Amino acid sequence: MTRFLLLAFTTFLITLSVKGADSLTVKNNDVVILALKVIKPITIDGKLDEEVWQNGGGFENFIQRDPIEGAVASEKTSLKLAFDEDALYLGVKMYDSSPDSILARLSRRDEWVNSDHITLYLDPYNDKRSGYFFTLNAAGTLIDGVLFNDSWDDESWDGVWEGKISVDDEGWCAEMRIPFSQMRFNQTDTMVWGVNFRRKIARKNEWDFLVFIPKTESGFVSHFASLTGFDNISSSSQFEIIPYVTTRAEYIQFDDGDPFNDGSKYTPGAGADFRMGVGSNLTLNATVNPDFGQVEIDPAVINLSDVETFFNEKRPFFIEGFSTFNFGYGGARSYWGFNWGSPDFFYSRRIGRPPQGSAPDADYVDYPNGTHILAAGKLTGKLDDNWNIGTIHNVTKREYARISKDDIQSDAEVEPLAYYGVLRVQKEFNEGRNGIGGISTATLRSFQDSRLRDEINKEAFSFGLDGWTFFDESKTWVLAGWAGVSHLTGNQKRITDLQQDSRHYFQRPDASHVSVDSNKTSLTGYAGRFHINKQKGNFFVNTAFGFITPAFDVNDLGFMWRADKLNWHAGAGYEWTDPTDVYRYSNLGAAIFQNYDFGGHKTWEGIFHFGFMEFANYYIADWNAAYYTETFNNTRTRGGPLTINPPGYQTSIWLASDSRKDWEIGVGAGTFQTSPSYDWFVELGFDWRPFPNLLFSINPKFSRVFEYAQYIDTFDDPLAANTYGKRYVFGELDQKTLSASIRLNWTFTPQLSLQLYLQPLISSGNYNNFKELESPGTYDFIKYGENGSTFDPETNTADPDGNGPAEEIEISNPDFNFRSLRGNAVLRWEYLPGSVIYFVWTQTRSEEEEIGEFQFNKSMSRLFAAEPDNIFMVKVTYWINF
Repeated sequence: MTRFLLLAFTTFLITLSVKGADSLTVKNNDVVILALKVIKPITIDGKLDEEVWQNGGGFENFIQRDPIEGAVASEKTSLKLAFDEDALYLGVKMYDSSPDSILARLSRRDEWVNSDHITLYLDPYNDKRSGYFFTLNAAGTLIDGVLFNDSWDDESWDGVWEGKISVDDEGWCAEMRIPFSQMRFNQTDTMVWGVNFRRKIARKNEWDFLVFIPKTESGFVSHFASLTGFDNISSSSQFEIIPYVTTRAEYIQFDDGDPFNDGSKYTPGAGADFRMGVGSNLTLNATVNPDFGQVEIDPAVINLSDVETFFNEKRPFFIEGFSTFNFGYGGARSYWGFNWGSPDFFYSRRIGRPPQGSAPDADYVDYPNGTHILAAGKLTGKLDDNWNIGTIHNVTKREYARISKDDIQSDAEVEPLAYYGVLRVQKEFNEGRNGIGGISTATLRSFQDSRLRDEINKEAFSFGLDGWTFFDESKTWVLAGWAGVSHLTGNQKRITDLQQDSRHYFQRPDASHVSVDSNKTSLTGYAGRFHINKQKGNFFVNTAFGFITPAFDVNDLGFMWRADKLNWHAGAGYEWTDPTDVYRYSNLGAAIFQNYDFGGHKTWEGIFHFGFMEFANYYIADWNAAYYTETFNNTRTRGGPLTINPPGYQTSIWLASDSRKDWEIGVGAGTFQTSPSYDWFVELGFDWRPFPNLLFSINPKFSRVFEYAQYIDTFDDPLAANTYGKRYVFGELDQKTLSASIRLNWTFTPQLSLQLYLQPLISSGNYNNFKELESPGTYDFIKYGENGSTFDPETNTADPDGNGPAEEIEISNPDFNFRSLRGNAVLRWEYLPGSVIYFVWTQTRSEEEEIGEFQFNKSMSRLFAAEPDNIFMVKVTYWINF
């Protein structure tokens, strides 16, 4: 089978290689743009009526990247840059032959919509790899962020700057004022920055750049023009304080007699965030009594697996500038991970998460929803032109659950006092062609209650090195990679339990390379991944080899799904960038791959294909498919012996209409088949914009899963000799899930917006045909009620050998019908630059029954009749700048 996959993959590569070499080259990157010194004040109103804008001499040579790559822009653009001691100014006149057709859609800050816009890109360090971007659309919406790794962007950064627009019979104008205090740069007498500009003409789907960079070129920031002319400017005076006050009211369900909860709770709060420029290169962020409650709620999920669900970070302190801590992804612009769950050394949601310890048995328990963060600090920036640094430190409070047992109340520690620290450094050489970096993390905990030492690691450390090198001056081929080590400590019980955790499963009885050591008080593991990619030109190559040793674990301050993995893939593809009568852009790719554990068992193998096409009418198609061979499964029995993964395939497709229209429809479908198991889904996406400032979207999805062997439980039985003295019980699961994400975004002004979100979810799971694994290393099962065994459906009791000596097994009813409704409303008003008032309302309803039927009407009526939990919050911040 492996030879067949190699032959198919080689044939695919030969097919893609037929087309000739690239024909487009970078243009205008030798341009030097001079910023003009401002003598008279500039009023930011979008009218461009100041003298500095009226004197002519603007830059106008914009070139299309889309739809006709390399052609002169279809509409004229004229821009100028100016500066004074405090700020950089941009004035742009965007001429338009049909000003009535300018697409001006209003949205809240940092929300991209399909609208005409202008973007200013800056590389203040002139390091050819990093920078900032500032976007102003034709309705006045502001969007900003940072640039990193030469071609990636991060919108989490929010600067305090101004931008206004105006519209006339010749087109529209944009005016920006960006304080130097908001950016980091090297202070020198003769400063040179990198700069580029992008204009979008939405109705034509046209993207114009002053410095044209072909789609098949490697890098982005490294091709910027030079911006000079500065003198007597500084960013070192930046010092910002953002004090805040909050009030939170909770109205939640409670049990009669609960001494800790009468259905209502009120919590006021106050604190302050600080941001200070340390010289002109570094930024120090600190916070006292921080408010780390997130405004946007997490979606409801049904997780029947043995691994944790990953949720994105949504708290501003952590997401702002997070790219600084990005580890293992430098140099290359594309890291395929379809068969690799990459561990994250730093997952900020570990900080402030719900307490990990259990509370003692009690009649009533008041358990904290989260861990309070006492203080946090973050330092980011550059030590010189080529050294990047980021470090973050947090101290979290010791948390207690209040318990009531026989009318006696007491406190029980459920989370120890803890310190979390991260240090990230990276050095770049040769204008970004080479780089090396490192990351280290530390988690330290102080316990009062010895009971928690059995449940939580005492200390956790990790260290990693990453880097890259391009093989040529054109940055066509790149070698990139990382390697790291983790080290955990705890008492013997804790480390013994950790070895048997779902990430490790050292207790597997047929695994010769791992075993549980109950005397251990520490665990050390290693991991790494290395890539060789071709990333310039129409033809691209993507290869990787990775490993995670069985004892590697970064989950105290990071995130990972599985250890014990060896992994490789080899992939390639081709992209067509020249429009035709059928498509505007298209790409195809494929890869072969294999996964092993450290015992030499092949756990995944197959060939993967993907493709994308934007048609001439701006509709899109996005698809993928894969075929999988028969392999071993070392996790199905949840720490038991190996089983088999039958061969199978999967495919999915997404089709969407023209996003320039006031309405957009998308449909998707997919299936995964490993006979006799299967699953499939269908989904619909509908976006409607009845007015330029109002967006309604709904995304319903229905899925069905039939799992022939869904794990239920493990029972000890010394008579089960074939399966090492345990019976691994499974059932056939028929699961149906219907959910929808419903959003309404109403933007009244660029500073005032209302966002509504609603997610109903109904999921049912019906189990039958209970069975146990017959033999290790197979996909063979003994169905209860056959071949001498018995099963009583009334009591869910099975007897593996009928009248024989084996004990009966009582299986808890695994059927479920879960219903959830989660929603929130957020009114955001930026009443002054950098100063915001939030009004937030969050409501959740949920119910669950031990029945496996999917009953839409009944479930919906009962869901809306369920008593809700309501949370109301008001937060007021005020930005003070010195």
